[in-house]
Amino acid sequence: MFWYAGNLLETNKIQLDCDNIGLLYGATVFTTVRVYQKSLNHSLTNWQKHGDRLFNSIQKYDWQQPDWDRIKLGAEKLISSFPIIRIAIFPDGREFIIGRNLPPDLNEKQQQGITAWLAEDRLYRRSLAEDKTGNYLGAFLALQQAQKQGAKEAILLDDRQNWLETSTGNLWGWKDNCWWTPKVNNILSGIARSHLIEYLKQQNITVIENDWTPDFVADLEAIAYSNCAVEIIPLQTIISSVADRDRRVLSAQHPELLKLRLAWIDNEGSERMF
Repeated sequence: MFWYAGNLLETNKIQLDCDNIGLLYGATVFTTVRVYQKSLNHSLTNWQKHGDRLFNSIQKYDWQQPDWDRIKLGAEKLISSFPIIRIAIFPDGREFIIGRNLPPDLNEKQQQGITAWLAEDRLYRRSLAEDKTGNYLGAFLALQQAQKQGAKEAILLDDRQNWLETSTGNLWGWKDNCWWTPKVNNILSGIARSHLIEYLKQQNITVIENDWTPDFVADLEAIAYSNCAVEIIPLQTIISSVADRDRRVLSAQHPELLKLRLAWIDNEGSERMF
């Protein structure tokens, strides 16, 4: 079941013209929304922020703006069946919305952490990294290679070996009694990232945006990544293909990681659902 161009279709197939530029070039923008308590109005769903990000990308690329009321209608049709929806917009304004379930091992990942692999080859860069476009091949290849290495995520690097983001989310690190996150420079400023920065600053917890150089990351006490679908996932082990830094182990139970996970609380104080 999915929503396409104003219609709810109960099938797993979509028809596109052979010359569709979304198909040929990945010419779409998209956002992935975790819908809390089956409500687009729930504060943690951040519906308006997702829409604003799509709007700004479409405006930047000089594409046709979609029918936003129709997008909301399609989303409402799907959220009764799926806790996560992915909204993609084509250059001509057509919308394509699909749903999916939460990962079955999400709770385990949140509590025990995961292994991540350093994707040090230029092959694994994201195209137009400040936007979520349909051309996600670099990140997909990085994640695919990470899985072959026994990892669950990939960490993308720049030419200077600075850490940028993971293949699916934004990075967080704890040291010197504050949280650090890479500057928005050739990375996506994730909605979960923005949510966490706002929350931490409201709690008078220092958040610093900086360049994650190899020297900087060497003594981070805890590392995690965030995105709207999985929220906060600690990185318990980091592996590399470079022999002199083959494996690094961190604590997934660092007390500040628990506090960061508890940041996922809405304005009314109702705890999020794991």
